[in-house]
Amino acid sequence: MRIQHEGLALPVSKLLVDALTNVIEKQSIDSDAVTINFRDPTYSAEGGGFHPVEIRLEKRVDYWQLCYVTDFCYVGNGYNSELAKDLDFDFQAGVFQNMFGVYPIESATDMYQIWESNFLHYWFALSPYKVTVSG
Repeated sequence: MRIQHEGLALPVSKLLVDALTNVIEKQSIDSDAVTINFRDPTYSAEGGGFHPVEIRLEKRVDYWQLCYVTDFCYVGNGYNSELAKDLDFDFQAGVFQNMFGVYPIESATDMYQIWESNFLHYWFALSPYKVTVSG
């Protein structure tokens, strides 16, 4: 399985691609699309924790294409809080979205690199996530 990461609008690292490949290959999913969800079971609006992350890939003829990476967070307080997109790197639409608006994805290079570095550190060093894969 090969996930294309060269030539994307954002600098997706080989470390992330290799980790995603490993997660997908462990599953018995026969599908042309895969969604990987990373959830911290203790994350809540009141207590905080590690933001949920969703990553979607779609199969092309000889590689998998990264569609989007979305980081969610709670917005609001108590029972009024709701899970919302915090950061959304949409490779297919070519846009980056955060709480302040929608921008060309290329404008998020620095933000993406910081996000990816933090995410990989959390995933590997702290292991807070329950990871599920669906096809």
